[in-house]
Amino acid sequence: MKKDERQFYFRIITREGNLRWLGEPGVQLRLTELQVEAPEEVTEGETADLTCNTTCSLTDPTFIWYKDGRPLTTKTIENNQLHLQTVSSEDAGSYSCAVRGSQHLRSTAHSLRVRYPPKRVSVSISPSGEIVEGSSVTLTCSSDGNPPVKIYTWFNGSTPVGEGKTYSIPNISSEDSGDYTCQSWNDHGERRSTAVYLNVLYPPKNVSVSISSSGHILVGFSVNLTCSSDGNPPVQNYTWFKEGGTSPVGSGQSYSPLQSGSYYCEAQNQHGAQRSDLVPVDLNGHSVILYGAAGVGLCGVAVFLAGFFCMRRKRKSRNVDDPDYVNTGLRVKPPDDVSCSVNVYENVTGSGLNAPPPDDDSSSTDDYENITDDYENVTA
Repeated sequence: MKKDERQFYFRIITREGNLRWLGEPGVQLRLTELQVEAPEEVTEGETADLTCNTTCSLTDPTFIWYKDGRPLTTKTIENNQLHLQTVSSEDAGSYSCAVRGSQHLRSTAHSLRVRYPPKRVSVSISPSGEIVEGSSVTLTCSSDGNPPVKIYTWFNGSTPVGEGKTYSIPNISSEDSGDYTCQSWNDHGERRSTAVYLNVLYPPKNVSVSISSSGHILVGFSVNLTCSSDGNPPVQNYTWFKEGGTSPVGSGQSYSPLQSGSYYCEAQNQHGAQRSDLVPVDLNGHSVILYGAAGVGLCGVAVFLAGFFCMRRKRKSRNVDDPDYVNTGLRVKPPDDVSCSVNVYENVTGSGLNAPPPDDDSSSTDDYENITDDYENVTA
């Protein structure tokens, strides 16, 4: 090895008389070994050539290259040169060379450093598991770069929220939910990590009640209450209460009250519960409208039926031109109004006539002939 290159002497010591001789000037030992000639540092994307040099006179030698102690078989080797085309970070390492047949006599290793921008940028969350509102969370950014990354920027979506290798959120809230990324910078470039979603769990918030009505006042009227809330995980349990009561009056996201009063809903998930404000419901006004409309409707039906029967009576009334009236010799036409005049009927009644009612069509001509004289007396 090259370190053994030095000046050597010999010394003679006798057993008798303790005599000593030192051979001078001695012998100079010079060693010829392989040496790697290469740049100390290259930038990713550049080209690098490594040369295996020797002062020995070799006849058509074949050179073997090693990286980190392992033979290289996939790189381009020309004579005594190792050619690295488009250097990458994976090319960084310790290189040595040897001559085939004397592989045990390798050159001194040469360290090749490669400069490159950040790679393999990732984010880890601590503590792991569920994130509940009110707890503390720390995000840590990891990356590989040469020179090492010194600038880290944190983003929630596209908004910068902090800097440094770690980002802590004490007393986290639902507003802190989102996709977080870390951007790493060094002298040769930057790279952003894959987004990590912070899913913050929280109890129901913003619980409110909306009112809607359905139906027709002549058929049926109802009021529907709907409960809305914001929670993570989403609310699945809704309970309805009436003011002044301690027991629930209903469940589910919607509820139709049957009585007037003030109502509220309670929304609950596995992290807590919240109640809405009171909402007044007045069903009495709708009841008055319903009953009043029903009364007006009944009156309208009654008027319709009365008109129908009156028209029917008119159609059954007899005309003065009918044969029955001609045969009786009557000269006075009965009035069109089936109700007739009050005076005429009073006179007829007073004379003892038993005329058939107007609706009775069974009267014969003989009946009218028998009353002709009496009718003339009455009209006189």
